[in-house]
Amino acid sequence: MNDVDTTIAALRRFIDDEVKPFEREHAIGYEGQPAKAVLKQLWQRSAALGFYGLMLPREQGGAGFNAEQMCRVKEAVASSGAVLSQHVLGELSGPPRVGYLFRVATADQVQRFLKPICAAELAVCFALTEEQAGSDAAAIATRAVRDGDHYVLNGRKRFISGAPYADVAIVLAVTEPGQGSKGISAFFVDMHAPGMQVVCDYVAMHGQASHADLVMNDLRVPAANLIGQEGAGFRLGIGRINLNRLLHCATVLGWADLCLRLSIERATQRSQFGKPIGQFQAIQHLLADMATELYAARAMVMDAARRLDAGSELRMEASMCKLQVTEKAFVIADKAVQIHGGTGLVRGHPVEWMFRMLRMMRILTGTSEILRNTVAKELLEAGRGA
Repeated sequence: MNDVDTTIAALRRFIDDEVKPFEREHAIGYEGQPAKAVLKQLWQRSAALGFYGLMLPREQGGAGFNAEQMCRVKEAVASSGAVLSQHVLGELSGPPRVGYLFRVATADQVQRFLKPICAAELAVCFALTEEQAGSDAAAIATRAVRDGDHYVLNGRKRFISGAPYADVAIVLAVTEPGQGSKGISAFFVDMHAPGMQVVCDYVAMHGQASHADLVMNDLRVPAANLIGQEGAGFRLGIGRINLNRLLHCATVLGWADLCLRLSIERATQRSQFGKPIGQFQAIQHLLADMATELYAARAMVMDAARRLDAGSELRMEASMCKLQVTEKAFVIADKAVQIHGGTGLVRGHPVEWMFRMLRMMRILTGTSEILRNTVAKELLEAGRGA
């Protein structure tokens, strides 16, 4: 086996032998959110085994996998069926959120923030979205005004994943009004500092309290916490957007794969009219369509990942993948619910939860409409260039 095959096999053993028993021990289901102290046990165990920072470059302690290999790993973890699968690789709290910052962070910032985050000593969230700045990310209104050796931040961030258990936030704020995306800067912000309030008064449709708003009122942030240069924050925030979209696709593929496997199991075990429902052509056609859609989506993602590894920018292809994979994965989840019948409608059943989660993924990290805009723009610009 090559390195990625060995890694996937080790991850599967860890999930089956430790993560799933851990979930049962703490009665962790798809609804609600475990306490931070419980999650931190998993983060630190995963870090001790080398999985938490797996997706970092080798020089930062990771495996140094390329895009294709990372997609394979992420799909395998998501398809495991573990409720806490996204926490195994630190996707909601750790290294995947900050690895790209090592190249711009100061030595002090690496010691105070990045290394503790990668060691699962601190949890991090990324705070860009606001009430009026979602798809139009450059329209953020949160302000950061220089005051001596500090910046004073005021504003409200909305729907920030991982915020309820974060110790540090990477906050994007306007430092130069009127300059659009060129006037946005990024800061490491202590979530426990005076002036920071975490408001978690809603639960998203996936049923987990893993999102919250960040309300900043005259929050003083040391100037030493500015990431890179003033005005470089927006570029930092979207600098890895193509890779990140592919990696989100890999997670979606994993959930779709689990939907298919559970549906095959259901079709062989559930009997009606004296025979397994899988013997009825209507069910067979649903399964065939699910498998075909999954195969096509996976092939698309892997082709894009190989192109990215070969040096292509993939602005259009990554958007195509995010659009197609999330739309088709939701269709797969819908068919999985249909095959499961009444069982698939019960809150907390895996296919019921994935139906809700995959519906969310058509909005998160780029709505289908914005992705279509991006693809069309690239096509038209290429046409003008020709």
